[in-house]
Amino acid sequence: MSDVFSNINTELMIAIIRAIIFLIVGVILSRVVNKMVTRWSTHKLDAHIQLLAARVASYLVLVIFFFMGLKALGFDLGVLIGAAGIMSVAIGFASQTSASNIISGLFLVSERPFSIGDLIRVGSTTGEVTSIDLLSVKLRTFDNLFVRIPNETLIKSEVTTLTRFPIRRIDLAIGVAYKENIEHVRKVMERVADANPICLDEPKPAFIFKGFGDSSLDMQFSVWVKREKFSELKNAIYEDIKEAFDAEGIEIPFPHQSLYAGSMTEPFPIRVVSESNDEKA
Repeated sequence: MSDVFSNINTELMIAIIRAIIFLIVGVILSRVVNKMVTRWSTHKLDAHIQLLAARVASYLVLVIFFFMGLKALGFDLGVLIGAAGIMSVAIGFASQTSASNIISGLFLVSERPFSIGDLIRVGSTTGEVTSIDLLSVKLRTFDNLFVRIPNETLIKSEVTTLTRFPIRRIDLAIGVAYKENIEHVRKVMERVADANPICLDEPKPAFIFKGFGDSSLDMQFSVWVKREKFSELKNAIYEDIKEAFDAEGIEIPFPHQSLYAGSMTEPFPIRVVSESNDEKA
């Protein structure tokens, strides 16, 4: 009897050791496959598709060796697959949000509105895309915060990709005093743009007179710049325009209000009433 138990224990130990070996080999191979797929797709696929392909391949290898380990322990794979199917249906009903995010993630992968490394704006959040997964997209904001946005939110919201095209336009809102000559102001701003090496010559800067404001003549001056120089130019060109306006004597007014009743209007009548008259009354 003891021999029977010893044989059973020996077989069980061998099965457990084989299962552990399968798991260890699966983990090692999944990492190797991840690296191989990443190297193979480096110059063939986009960054986020590379990431998803590498993860799917590594998870597939890991799942295969996991089932091989279960088989080594004596489990019936047919029963396990059936149970897994029932469980997946139950989990699907219980986690409809996750399923929606996965489907939305597949749409993002196929549509490719942005890639890893792009700057995007979703609502009030702007940041660099660091990861695109099946459930969510991870961003790093300019103040180094980590933001996770569900894929379903990205599908339903307006997403602006700030680094989609190689050049961007900067629209500068400028106001000058009513006494200034508009043509002179336009030439001064064009000279500022020509003197700045970051401003692009093509497309050419655009000058738009927007109308008469409450306290100023309102204008828009638009210049083009390479996307990686956007912040640098936006900070510098305002300073250049201020210095040029000061040198040319062009006034930038502050908001003010004037009450005007017309040249033919009579002054408001003023009548002084003494206290004695008030008391007699």
